Amino acid sequence: MRDMTWFATFSTAFAALSIAIATIGPGIAMGIAISKALEALSRQPEAEKSIMRTLFIGLAMIESLAIYCLVIVLIILFRNPLIEYMLK
Repeated sequence: MRDMTWFATFSTAFAALSIAIATIGPGIAMGIAISKALEALSRQPEAEKSIMRTLFIGLAMIESLAIYCLVIVLIILFRNPLIEYMLK
């Protein structure tokens, strides 16, 4: 039982670490996208609708990367193929 406790602890720690690392990229990308959109708005305020629409579509696509990573981490965490090996 002690091996199973260590296995569960390390699986949870690595899942948390992987989701933390995987959300750094989209977070930085969102910051850059928002700053560039604000720069574009300051240069051309009359193109606000076009810039904002493009920004929101881009932000949704960037955010989907973090969500996909979360889904994959949850699948690996809750359906870990090594659990059956550890239980035998």
